[in-house]
Amino acid sequence: MAFPNGIADFRSDTVTQPTDAMRAAMASAEVGDDVYGEDPTINALEEEVAGLLGKESAVFTPSGTMANQLALGTHTNPGDEVICVETAHVRNYEHGGASANFGLAFRTVPSPNGEMSVAEIEAAVAGTSYGYPRVGLLAWENTHNVSGGTVVATDTLRRGSAYGHSIGLRVHIDGARLWNAIVASGVAPAEIVAPADSVMFCFSKGLGAPVGSILVGPEDFIREARWTRARLGGGMRQAGVLAAAARVALDERDRIVDDHANAKALATGLAQRYPEAVDAAAVVTNMVIVRESGLPWPADRLIAELEAAGVRTAQIVPGVIRFVTHRNVDAQDVNRVLAVADAIS
Repeated sequence: MAFPNGIADFRSDTVTQPTDAMRAAMASAEVGDDVYGEDPTINALEEEVAGLLGKESAVFTPSGTMANQLALGTHTNPGDEVICVETAHVRNYEHGGASANFGLAFRTVPSPNGEMSVAEIEAAVAGTSYGYPRVGLLAWENTHNVSGGTVVATDTLRRGSAYGHSIGLRVHIDGARLWNAIVASGVAPAEIVAPADSVMFCFSKGLGAPVGSILVGPEDFIREARWTRARLGGGMRQAGVLAAAARVALDERDRIVDDHANAKALATGLAQRYPEAVDAAAVVTNMVIVRESGLPWPADRLIAELEAAGVRTAQIVPGVIRFVTHRNVDAQDVNRVLAVADAIS
């Protein structure tokens, strides 16, 4: 289903429009006061997701950033450090929330694809002793955004998390696009997150709902996270109207395979034209990375030419263009991108 204005928007999978089924579910949702635990649609969604992921409990949040912040703050104490890759969302794209909200800092692993080996995690904590900050949490991101939606290998996540647990760390997965990782890997939902104490995912990214994310974990952890959610202003009252759309998106999760196919087709086409700019083999989910260093002209020119043709994309960092496929772009839109690429002289 394309956008009604004829624009093909590849900037992010957060730009999707709610479907007719989502709108109908929102209009007819049974609601109550979620702060009192009385919204039946939210309660049903939280129970369903906790069961799917093999965890005890869940809490619905307005955003993925809030879900991550609740996890980081609940697992740690002020002054702690969090181990993650250098390009992790929790470190770079949450407006300094970890430090501002909870007094946390980060100890990073220089990974290009979101993976951390046991040796790298061990090196990151080596030398910590009296006078150094305590390391309290190991945080993964799956899929890993900056590297182009790469999937962290299940065995890598399992081994790294087991090592983290062995030295007293809690483990969290920022799974904003977790269902893309599940579809791409073929690993069962509960299995892919089993190594972690907590995991969050967004309904408003790969799944295509208009609003909402969720955090799952042990019952006592979620109880504390729910308290912190209220402190951060996350009590949403009759938010079952949002959870209803999220439930539709979750029910339709198998359609993510189409997004992956469209991303692969786009990557293959661009790599044929600009083999130094695009690594098609690296595209396994719904993102395509185009590097300016491999293009015959500046990235801004390609972006401007696409915009003129009704196609939107953007640089996520200077010199790196990201295309993200989702429910509102299709194979015809992929061909629109390739046609613009062919027309640029």
